[in-house]
Amino acid sequence: MRLSLRYRLFFTLLAASALIALGLLLIVQWSLDRGFLQYVNTLDEERLERLAGELEEQYGAYGDWAFLRSDPGQFHRLVLLTGSERIYSPEQLERLERRLQRHRDHPQGGVREPRGPEAQRFDQRLVLLDGQKSLLHGSEKFPDGLSFRELYHQRQVVGYLGLVPRKELADANQLRFVREQQWAMLLIAALALVVSALLALPLARRLAQPIHTLATATRRLTAGDFTVRTPAERGDELGQLARDFNSLALTLEKNEEARRRWIADISHELRTPLAVLRGEIEALQDGIRQATPATLASLHGEVLRLGRLVEDLYQLALSDVGALTYRRADEDLTELLGQALAAARSEFDRKGIALRFETDGGGEMLLFADGARLGQLFVNLLENSRHYTDPGGELVVRLEREPGWAVIHFQDSAPGVAEADLGRLFERLYRVESSRNRNRGGAGLGLSICRNIVEAHGGTISARPSPLGGVWITVRLPLEEVAR
Repeated sequence: MRLSLRYRLFFTLLAASALIALGLLLIVQWSLDRGFLQYVNTLDEERLERLAGELEEQYGAYGDWAFLRSDPGQFHRLVLLTGSERIYSPEQLERLERRLQRHRDHPQGGVREPRGPEAQRFDQRLVLLDGQKSLLHGSEKFPDGLSFRELYHQRQVVGYLGLVPRKELADANQLRFVREQQWAMLLIAALALVVSALLALPLARRLAQPIHTLATATRRLTAGDFTVRTPAERGDELGQLARDFNSLALTLEKNEEARRRWIADISHELRTPLAVLRGEIEALQDGIRQATPATLASLHGEVLRLGRLVEDLYQLALSDVGALTYRRADEDLTELLGQALAAARSEFDRKGIALRFETDGGGEMLLFADGARLGQLFVNLLENSRHYTDPGGELVVRLEREPGWAVIHFQDSAPGVAEADLGRLFERLYRVESSRNRNRGGAGLGLSICRNIVEAHGGTISARPSPLGGVWITVRLPLEEVAR
């Protein structure tokens, strides 16, 4: 069974919470056992200090340790009286005296502490030595390195009192307390786990919802619905992902619109010369027109126009896929531009358009470029101005040098282009209908090819209104030291 992302997140969060709760439980358990044992040992050390004070006081009263050798019950009495756990009433002390007296009367019965199992364990861990370190009480097999507390009388060491530390808890009350704390911690951990589960489910749902929305929108986008958008109100990475998805969808939508417009425009451009050719040929077949030189010239013109359109489409397609070849070498831009102007001058003179070339006198402008492609760039720009400039107008071409850049300006006279249309002049198949039509110009691909050539050389091309009344096209190309 395949779990959804929501439940995967839920179980992940729940597992993480369970591991944290278990880790905290183990740490607290270890800390409680260790800390409580240290606490109990600290209490024993305090009790040991009180017992040491009583033993020093009793030694001062008797003058030696004979009172313990003759009456071992005295030591047990001192142990019980110095215990911090109990406060004995006079009646309890009287009963304690009677039991100790029975022990003195029957020493062969061994030593048995009358009451208090904890005090007995404390007594069993005590070791008392006299001044010569002879055993007075306790086991002869006490641990090596046991720390002893020296007992003094008149500034002289008269004995040593030691206590074997506890290694584990043995008292029933202490064990019960520890068990109660353990159960309390288990209850707290279980409660924390339940709360984590209650919080993890809505959190997992909240985290998975935008991903589910994106997945649904992606499927719609794959199916061709480029109008789909996703909510992008979040400020985290998921919100950024949603915004990126919306940008992608918008780009695809624009590309789809451009593709459809591109196909429609190409169909329209191809249909016109083909319709003219068909009409002319059918007229010849029906005998309506004769195969005169004028008729053949008209047919030839339409074929040439169709050939130019196909060639432009081919060049543009090569440029778009990066297959347009560039053979770069050191080229003098001034020379390349001058050659293009010289070849086009006769056509401008035939139409009555003045063509002027100006330079800033900076000498050679070396580029690392493809001279043939730059020649194609200049021819397209000159042809564009010649086609769309009214007779009697002018075109001024100026070459300037800027730090690291060569700048070429093409300024022609009227008619101009509205500022709203200037930004679209370099789009393929785009023509300003008021001034550009098939009778005056091409299919609207020349400037698109120009843009591709300029960008392939690392430059920029832009259009703005010309002070002469037409269009001002500016081309910026990097000089040799920048291009390399």
